[in-house]
Amino acid sequence: MSAPNPSAPNGSAAHPSFRATVWALGLGGFAIGTGEFVIMGLLPEVATALRVSIPQAGHVISAYALGVVVGAPLLAVLTAHWPRRLLLIALMLLFALGNLASAAAPGYVSLNLLRFLAGMPHGTYFGVASLVAASLVPPGRRAQAVGLMMLGLTGATLIGVPVAAWLGQHWGWRSAFVLVGVIALLASVMIHRALPHLPAPEGASPLRELGALGNAQVWLTLGIGAIGFGGMFAVFSYIKPTLIEVTGLSIGAIPFVLALFGVGMIAGNLVGARLADKALLPTIGGTLVWSALVLLLMLVTAPYAAAVSLNVLLVGTVVALAPALQIRLMDVAGEAQALAAALNHSAFNLANALGACRFKPAHSPAIRWR
Repeated sequence: MSAPNPSAPNGSAAHPSFRATVWALGLGGFAIGTGEFVIMGLLPEVATALRVSIPQAGHVISAYALGVVVGAPLLAVLTAHWPRRLLLIALMLLFALGNLASAAAPGYVSLNLLRFLAGMPHGTYFGVASLVAASLVPPGRRAQAVGLMMLGLTGATLIGVPVAAWLGQHWGWRSAFVLVGVIALLASVMIHRALPHLPAPEGASPLRELGALGNAQVWLTLGIGAIGFGGMFAVFSYIKPTLIEVTGLSIGAIPFVLALFGVGMIAGNLVGARLADKALLPTIGGTLVWSALVLLLMLVTAPYAAAVSLNVLLVGTVVALAPALQIRLMDVAGEAQALAAALNHSAFNLANALGACRFKPAHSPAIRWR
C-alpha cells in the first residue's frame, strides 16, 4: 500500500486504511489510558503496600505525568525522521516495558522512577497517532478522526480502568500494571499489522521540530491545556478517597463511579470533536466555561452518592477540550507538527501532575463536609 500524503486528502472520503489504523492506534491508546488512570483507583492499596500516606502515594501519579511532560518533546524531536509505523511500535514497546517493570518495583522510590519511565512515550505516541489519523481524512473531519483515535484513551476509563482496578483490589496493585503491559504488547502487534508504511514528512529533522518552541500561538494553546485540565485532574486524582471518606461509598461501588467518568469522557470526546470541526475556537472557550461549572458543583455534590456520581460523569466530559486543542496545535505549528502534537499531551499531563500534587488529605477540614 502506498503511503498517504502527510497532509489531509482533498477528497470527501477517508483513506481506505483509516478504519484499521484507528482500531490499532485506539488499542494503544486504551493501554495508555488504562495505565495512566488505574493508579488513581488504587492509591489506598499502593499506600498500604509501600507504607506511605495517600498523598505520598499520589506522587506516583505525578511521576508518570512528569514522564509524559519530559518524554513528549524529547522523543518527538529525537525521532522526527523515523517512519511513523516503526516509531509508534517502538513507543508502545517502551510503554509495555515501563509498566511490566512497575509491577516488579521493590519500593516507593523505584516505583516513582519506573512510572516516570512508563510515562515518557505517552505524549509522543498520541501526538504522532493524532497526525496519522488526521492525515487519512479530509480537512473538515480532522478533529473527528483524532476523536475516534482518542476513543481508546477515553474508553479505557470506561472498561480498562474499572477492570484493572478490580484486578488490583483482588490480586494486588501490581497485577493491574501487568495487565496494562500485556495490552500494550498486543497493541504493538496490531499497529505492525494494520498501519500502512508511513514515512516521516519530507525534510523532517530535530531542528525543524524545535521551531515550534518559538511560536507564541503554540505556547498559548499548550497553556490552555495545562490550566484547563488542571481542575479535572485535581478532582479525579483522588476520587477514590473522596468517595469513600466524604461520600461514604463502599469500596465495591468505586468501579461503577469510575465507569461513569469513562462514559463522560467518551461522550465529551465525540461531541467535542464534532463541534471542533464546525467551530474550533468557540468549542475551546465553551468547554473551559463548562469545566469551571461542573468542577464547582463538586463542592455541593460530594456528600451525596447519586449527585456526586452524576457529577463525576459530567467532569469526564471536560475531555472534549483534547481533540479541539490537538487540531489547534496542528493549525498553528507550521512544519513542526510532531513536536507540537506531542506537547499537547505534555500540557495534559502537566495538569495531571499539578492536580495530584495540589491535593489536601481527605481528613482535612478544608474538604470534609460531614
